[in-house]
Amino acid sequence: MKLDALLAGQRAAFTTELPVTLATRKDRLRRAAAMIRDHAARFCDALSEDFGHRSRDQSMLTDIGGSIAPIAHALRKLDGWAKPERRAVQFPLGLLGARAWVEYQPKGVVGVIAPWNFPVNLVMGPVAGAFAAGNRVMVKTSEFTPATAALFEEVVGSYFAPDELAFVSGGPDVGKAFAALPFDHLLFTGATGIGRHILHAAADNLTPVTLELGGKSPAIIGADADLARATERIAMGKMLNAGQICLAPDYVLAPAAQERAVVDGLKTAATAMYPTLLANPDYTAIINDAHHQRLTDWLDDARAKGARVETVNPANEDFAASNSRKMPLHIVTDVTDDMVLMQEEIFGPILPVVRYDAIDDAIDDAIARVNRGPRPLGLYHFGRNAAERRTVLDRTISGGVTLDDVVLHVSMEDLPFGGVGPSGMGSYHGVDGFRTFSHAKAVFRQTRFDVAKLAGLKPPYGTALARSVKRQMKV
Repeated sequence: MKLDALLAGQRAAFTTELPVTLATRKDRLRRAAAMIRDHAARFCDALSEDFGHRSRDQSMLTDIGGSIAPIAHALRKLDGWAKPERRAVQFPLGLLGARAWVEYQPKGVVGVIAPWNFPVNLVMGPVAGAFAAGNRVMVKTSEFTPATAALFEEVVGSYFAPDELAFVSGGPDVGKAFAALPFDHLLFTGATGIGRHILHAAADNLTPVTLELGGKSPAIIGADADLARATERIAMGKMLNAGQICLAPDYVLAPAAQERAVVDGLKTAATAMYPTLLANPDYTAIINDAHHQRLTDWLDDARAKGARVETVNPANEDFAASNSRKMPLHIVTDVTDDMVLMQEEIFGPILPVVRYDAIDDAIDDAIARVNRGPRPLGLYHFGRNAAERRTVLDRTISGGVTLDDVVLHVSMEDLPFGGVGPSGMGSYHGVDGFRTFSHAKAVFRQTRFDVAKLAGLKPPYGTALARSVKRQMKV
């Protein structure tokens, strides 16, 4: 079916159905959960096929469980989210019987452009919010994960009519056409550069857009941090999905006096979690040859510009002789701002460690380093000093923050997830997703009294209007 015909069918069905009952929304949420749960093993197989190898346990955690969790949360909370919200009216209208409230109404048809790194989770999370709000959904899957995309297209018909939930696949041309459709809301997850094109395409239709992008998410290690704990958690977050996570720590800011200890801690933690890599079922491959080459080129660029690169390869495996795209963790020190890996989001198992001077009340070298760059999607701080932590929170701007760990704020269903500036626009998850995909409709019910006459709003104007204006001008 052509894209415009698919959209027209969904919009017609949506309009005919209004109002969308909570029972209907919950039924769609339950069917969405069943679609993933019933085919969990096949989705894990498809994910591994797309990546070359992807940890099955990781896929169960991040893409299967991680897809059903937001659906379950929405089912538990939907009744409360959907209640009209009473608002105040100006004095003395409330005393006279006037009332005001906000009703959350579905927008219509939501378009979702999904990325390749978590190609089930980052489909179903937006679908959960859109269904909870009462919308229909069209999804454009990533061309980099064709097996997963094909499985969605195969199974969706057993759970949904095409005018409820539909999947389309294809390359950049299809993506461009999809983004140009006049959706009632469009959510894109992916690279910042592509996000700019999505925003331009949506602008022609005045389509409201949520952009979930990426950026260089820093991990700041405080002077009094527990280094063993901090480095283990950073290494775990960096090596999950082989670093192919928009929220993966992109670089570590370490006190100059502790730089070596931080590097050693990262190496120790990575070795303990992944004593081998090539045959290790827990470690995921790089998505494709182009991305593997990109990461290799960026390491070469860093070396050429004076960086020191330490490869964490505990079993001394020969990666060059392997036809696998698995890549070990590379820790990079002596980095400079002109290196590509300090300018672009890395999206792979490369971790620069940047020295900074000790945090000072007057000027904070680490915070200054963060603030020199674009605002990140995530920021992580490790340390025991409450004043230092407060300074980091107050003087940096990021999409979200995890304290004493990395990434995990994204899994808190009741927190909004989104970026700021180059790392994104708008947010979703939980009640924030419900509201993103809803129209907050203002409703005012006037009193039976002739308020216009009492307030002097009816010509000819006179002293009553003057009194009203004087009252409005009070601060």
